[in-house]
Amino acid sequence: MHLLFDYEILRLIWWALLGVLLIGFALTDGFDLGVAALLPFVARTDGERRMTINTVAPTWEGNQVWFILGGGAIFAAWPYVYAISFSGFYLAMFLVLAALILRPVGFKYRSKRPGRAWRNGWDWALFVGGFVPALVFGVAVGNVLQGAPFRIDSDMRATYEGGLLGLFTPFTLLCGLLSVAMLVLHGSAWLAMKVERGAVHDRARLYGTGAAIASLVLFALGGLFVARGGMGFELASVADPSGPSNPLRSTTVASSGAWLANYAVHPWMLVAPLLGFAGALLALVGIRRKIEPAAFAGSSLSAAGIIATVGLSMFPFILPSSIDAHSSLTVWNASSSQSTLFLMVIVTVVFLPLVLAYTAWAYRVMFGRVSEREIAASHDFY
Repeated sequence: MHLLFDYEILRLIWWALLGVLLIGFALTDGFDLGVAALLPFVARTDGERRMTINTVAPTWEGNQVWFILGGGAIFAAWPYVYAISFSGFYLAMFLVLAALILRPVGFKYRSKRPGRAWRNGWDWALFVGGFVPALVFGVAVGNVLQGAPFRIDSDMRATYEGGLLGLFTPFTLLCGLLSVAMLVLHGSAWLAMKVERGAVHDRARLYGTGAAIASLVLFALGGLFVARGGMGFELASVADPSGPSNPLRSTTVASSGAWLANYAVHPWMLVAPLLGFAGALLALVGIRRKIEPAAFAGSSLSAAGIIATVGLSMFPFILPSSIDAHSSLTVWNASSSQSTLFLMVIVTVVFLPLVLAYTAWAYRVMFGRVSEREIAASHDFY
């Protein structure tokens, strides 16, 4: 059957779409996680906390669609990546899911009883539901950059040789803290834009200032670690972009500093890290000068730049192996079949615009600041 795109182009499309979905998740559900992580600190009274919660209440469920789409895209387009990462990082994924489950439960049950201890307990549960996923997602990205401990035998059976505690190394914890700072900055910018001017607004600006500075420092330290930390992989054989998906058909070797090689070959890729820094600076200026839309635009650009930096630095690798470089997964050796990728492109072209249109409509309808008086006057709010 003749397809509109050849195998190489389809693989590139789905590599790019995976990045788009991850960025979409960070830009939408990311500020939900950031607001939850900030909840016990920016809001002191029950009214302030209810107001903070209701800045994300109308949209958080829809925002989670990006998380589901990202997981589904990995499953369908990159089955080897899905099988190894979701089984190897099983306990970490379970930790994330357990934390995420606290969010809907906390939203639904927090205001069911008036007791202070009851509500404080759920507020801290919401904090866990925001902080833990933000940290673990960053730790996971750090493990992808330094390589995961798996190998693939001649029968294409994958064996993961790591454990939960082994995921947490100095570099991966640095990535985890960067992820927390990035999403807290995004949540702070969202809060400053969504709550009425007052105590919560001022505290959000204060924490946002700290998160912006932390994002700049941690992103720079992460880049220095990548450059000097002895990590990186490169293909030692000529890749066949249109060849069959078999991780063992290519030869990969560990190469210190290899994650920076793409920027020398393709200088335009420097746009991504520059965007990460420039966005955080724009967010910092917007927060300090009380220009909330600029702060939110800056935090969005910074998150997009940081995530894009990882993908562009690693290309064509998706999941390298730290114990058997020959088993590393790349864009060219770990995808689904050509017909599967093509069918998924057709489905995406049809449905992704619908998701984007509905999301835009929902945000337009819910646009505006949330006030404590409005929350107290209605029982329809959390």
